[in-house]
Amino acid sequence: MIEALWRKLWRHRRLLGVGAAAIVAAHLLAGWSVVVPAGLCVLLVASVLVVGEGEDHAGEGAGSAMADDLQRLPAEHLAAAVADPLILFDRTASVVHANAAAFVAFGSMAPGLSLPLKFRAPEMQALLDAVLSGSAGAGSIDYAEKLPMERAYRVSASAIGHGSPLYVLIFKDQSETRRIDRMRADFIANASHELRTPLASIAGFIETLRGPARDDAAAREQFLQIMQNQTGRMARLIDDLLSLSRLEMKPYLRPGSRVDLTATLKAVIDTLTPLARDNGLVIEREFADEPKEVPGDRDELFQVFENLLENACKYGQSGGRVTVSIGAGHDGPEPTVDVTVRDFGPGIAEEHIPRVTERFYRIDPQTSRAQKGTGLGLSIVKHILTRHNGRLSIQSEPGKGAAFTVHLPAN
Repeated sequence: MIEALWRKLWRHRRLLGVGAAAIVAAHLLAGWSVVVPAGLCVLLVASVLVVGEGEDHAGEGAGSAMADDLQRLPAEHLAAAVADPLILFDRTASVVHANAAAFVAFGSMAPGLSLPLKFRAPEMQALLDAVLSGSAGAGSIDYAEKLPMERAYRVSASAIGHGSPLYVLIFKDQSETRRIDRMRADFIANASHELRTPLASIAGFIETLRGPARDDAAAREQFLQIMQNQTGRMARLIDDLLSLSRLEMKPYLRPGSRVDLTATLKAVIDTLTPLARDNGLVIEREFADEPKEVPGDRDELFQVFENLLENACKYGQSGGRVTVSIGAGHDGPEPTVDVTVRDFGPGIAEEHIPRVTERFYRIDPQTSRAQKGTGLGLSIVKHILTRHNGRLSIQSEPGKGAAFTVHLPAN
């Protein structure tokens, strides 16, 4: 009791201080006896305690009013505020109410619908039985919907309060999390496979050089060259993996500078001209010398065009030439600057085109490895263009070459 009084006085300490100062000032100016200011101070303290108690009761009254408002709030309004699919059902496992997210996820959820007939999976049946029987085992399960598209949910079931005739099912969508987990597992498996092959090759040659080929100079020179090629392949793979990691860790790029595509493409062509010459190709420029600027990061866009032109030189060498052009385009209402790298080689079959930007995806694994490819180049291209709010389009027909077009916002 005393502690509560002290708390109230402390809460109104500023008011008490001002009142006490006023009483002392009046005492000094009016020449009151000590009894008068003492009595006034007692009245001041009493009034503060009465006001504080009134405020406390007002606060309690407001809290009680809010609790009453919450009790009067319809259950369907509360369910609508939940972003995940939510279903209220009764002791017969029949739907009482379903929110809009449940209708989107599962179709018609009319009141009276039997949940055991709607969700026939054994794990759902067991969950409903457990919560309706009041079993301590009722909790959460994993549930998957196959149609119209595959979705994975974490489903929890519970009674609404004690002794309530209603129960609730909440479906937490885990599809994106599962997809990311699968991608991570596939990525680790693919990266491990790509590194294991050259490592196994190097280990085998080392064993041979220490044994049968110990004194064979010609074999030693051949094996050392192969080992150097394999270590170079692993170094390129690690560099590409680090590039992907850096791109994924960076936030979405909002370029603060502009890049001259004309100058960038000239630099890329100069860099890859020796490779084209070695493969019997000629790189033809089909763009003017005038500057063509877009927002972006110069080094990253250089990497995009270097990857595309290098692929064209490696896989389109039978066509004898590669062309690089710049043009104007539109991505919806927005103007774009389009850069096309075209080869005249064997082309790409239609079923491969949607997948060529996937990590480690190869149309012809043997040809790709022979050309020292890592299977990550186009994936890096896609990530960089996404950060630049651009995109990559591919047009190809078997036997007629392939055209890779980069669409970048002009402004």
